[in-house]
Order: sequence, then C-alpha cells, then structure tokens
Amino acid sequence: MQMKIVSWNTAHRREAWQALLSSDYDIALLQEASAPPAKIAQEIEVDSIPWETAGAGTSRLWRTAVVNISKKISLQWFEPKPIEAAEYGGLAVSRMGTLAAASLEMPWGEELTVVSVYGAWERPYRDLATSWIYADASVHRLISDLSVFIGQQKGHRVLVAGDLNILYGYGDGGSPYWASRYNTVFDRMEALGLRFIGPQEPNGRPAEPWPAELPSESRNVPTFFHSQQNPFTASRQLDFVFASEGLSDRINVSALNHPDQWGPSDHCQIEIEINE
Repeated sequence: MQMKIVSWNTAHRREAWQALLSSDYDIALLQEASAPPAKIAQEIEVDSIPWETAGAGTSRLWRTAVVNISKKISLQWFEPKPIEAAEYGGLAVSRMGTLAAASLEMPWGEELTVVSVYGAWERPYRDLATSWIYADASVHRLISDLSVFIGQQKGHRVLVAGDLNILYGYGDGGSPYWASRYNTVFDRMEALGLRFIGPQEPNGRPAEPWPAELPSESRNVPTFFHSQQNPFTASRQLDFVFASEGLSDRINVSALNHPDQWGPSDHCQIEIEINE
C-alpha cells in the first residue's frame, strides 16, 4: 500500500491548480501558492488561512499550503499563529505564510505530520553597501518553528518538504563561506531528527552542463530554472525533503525534472511516495 504526496513551488500559477487536480496525488505540499480558482476550490480541501505571506515592501498574495487533493485521507490542519499571538505549545510561525502543517492517518493506520515550508529571501541591513540576498536565515527560523512537532528523540513521524532557496553540497567551484552557511541548515535538521532524503540522482535528471559550484560526485538534481534558463538548462536544486528516521527508509523521493514533466512553474514537482 502506498500514499503519494507532491511538494511544489507553483510560482503563483493558476494553471498549476488544474495540473494538481488532474494528478494521482493524495496530498500536495505547496509553496508560493495563490488562492485556487473557485471551481478548483470546490474539488479540494485546504485550511482557511489567508492566501498571503507576511513581509513589508512587497505584495505577497501567496503562501505555503497543505492541500487534500484526493480526499481519500482525512486531514487535520494545525492553525499557525504569529509568535507573539501563539499559545504555549501551539504552532508559532516566525513569518506567516512560510509554513503550513497538517496531521493525517495514512491508509494503513500510521499517523503522520506533513509540513510545507518556504525559505523567504531577505537582504542585509539597508545601510550596508551590498547586493546580497539570502534565505538561510529564514530557513533557520523555520527549523525553530518545526521544533514544536518533535516531542521525543525517536519514534516521531514527520515529513517536511519545500523550497528552501539554498544549495546543498557546494564544491570547489563554489564559495566556502556560503557552503558553510548552507551546511548548517542540513546539520540542524539532522540534529532535530529530520533526515535529508532527496531528491537526489538517480531520482531525477542531472544538470547539463554541470554547474561549476558542485563537485563531480554530487547527486544533486536541478529543481528550479531562473529567467535566463528553461527546463532543459535548469542547474540548481532548491527543493528538498526531510523525514523522521523511522520513516525515511520507506519513502521514495523523485524530482520530475525532465522537460516534458516540468509543468507551468519555474520549479518542478517533487514526488514523494510513502510505502506501508
């Protein structure tokens, strides 16, 4: 028996909703999702949180979401609250719109918590003369927020997936400084009890040409293309999946990153199969 989940940054594309409705996924973990069209909304189940992400200076009428597509599984959504408004033991979220979570019972009876996360871009202090942007600070806040779902050292069942806007496994062609910063994210998730499980080659098409910042032994698969690229020339993996140790060996994660699979977003779909 199997349950199928997709993690996908839909880049606010309305046509992504139809693609999801036409799929065979049970659950979708979405990032940068705008509100579904009215007809689609009648066919799915999702929480009632406003479709926006907190942050001054830009209009962000999109957010993370956990969506029940097949309706074969019953979901109970956690209600996120800003840190200053959250109850003790409740789901406190550092930036509203960047984390959505729900609990469910898998078809064979095991309980599971699923979480969709998005690492929002940030800039250094405005008086600093720099063009940097970074997302690892946002991801570290998300890891702090995720800690509420870990109530014991072992035996928990948590799946986390999303667009982190960071890189994994920088090599000689990349910056040692940024490699060190990015590594702290994966180390901290592992310390929390959430293992990085993909996607990695062969479960996805490798970049071609090979990006200079990755070592030749890297198993990264591109999940994103920027404005000067397309699905054929995509080179960077920004989307990742993590799971509790007791679950990780039963989960298959694949990047649907072949050009004919890619879909309407600048991110490809990440397929997650959980086996009984």
